[in-house]
Amino acid sequence: MNVGDYVRLADTEIHFNAPDEKQNRWRSLLKTSFEIPLRAVKDAPPRKEHYPVLIYAPSDSSVSWENADLCEYLASHGYIVLASPSMGVSTRDMTDDLDGINAQALDISFLITYARTLPDADISEVAVVSWSWGGGSSLFAAARDSRIDALVSMDGSMRYYPGLVKIAGYVHPERMNIPLLFFTQGDPNLFEDIERYHDGPPTYIVGPNVLNAWIHGDLLTVNMLGMAHAEFSSMFQRRESAQRFAENQVADYGREDANIGHAWVAFYTLKFLDVYLKHDDSAKAFLEKTPTENGVPKHFMGITFRPAKRRIAGSGQ
Repeated sequence: MNVGDYVRLADTEIHFNAPDEKQNRWRSLLKTSFEIPLRAVKDAPPRKEHYPVLIYAPSDSSVSWENADLCEYLASHGYIVLASPSMGVSTRDMTDDLDGINAQALDISFLITYARTLPDADISEVAVVSWSWGGGSSLFAAARDSRIDALVSMDGSMRYYPGLVKIAGYVHPERMNIPLLFFTQGDPNLFEDIERYHDGPPTYIVGPNVLNAWIHGDLLTVNMLGMAHAEFSSMFQRRESAQRFAENQVADYGREDANIGHAWVAFYTLKFLDVYLKHDDSAKAFLEKTPTENGVPKHFMGITFRPAKRRIAGSGQ
């Protein structure tokens, strides 16, 4: 597979039997990257083994393959990875409201059910990996789908739209008892003790802080000090012009730093999933070390871990 192979998937994401190249804006956004090879092999014969299932939930209105490099990397280490585009209830584009986030959450659950038809899928071990808007959708999916065993969120919207969590009525992060790996972007002005994030309609923004409320599941928070929001997606990195990169640039971290940061995000995601889906002791030992001990360059990453607070029987706590 190469970048162009993935781009062509968007031609038929609405109508499988009627390709529409004109509506595929990714053809122009990634036209200089078409021949860049990736690592997946199209139509490779399946192996007769069983693998945990990962659902990738993309960002607002995005394509399913926006993080193809990450998804291929995880698949190459013994995971089945499924993804679908981010769409609204009745429109191709996502709507930034409760209907939209519920639509994507239902798509996540649909893909888990679909995985049951795959002969090499082990649906007893399922996680959702997400970026941006998909992070909120994965939270909503996990709130009502007990098949989801873990969440990985790259600067996900659950942090920025707590008001949607509040008005949904059925999403209670304080009751969630599954592990969460949450990557944050390198913005020093966002702190978890600020309950109001002043950007957007108050109805959607004002609400309880999801990360603060996550007390009954293990929480690993990783602050990627030099990464801007868009740099969590490999395809968004490829499409970003020099001017756009400069507008979003964090301090003096350059493009190469963004690439290195993305690689460490992928590696820590893999180790986290290996701990909670494959129950790998060596991966657990890795996560218990400091970033420096694991070979992360200085000034790239900060990590905090908060173990789950175990419920006391009969106390409701």
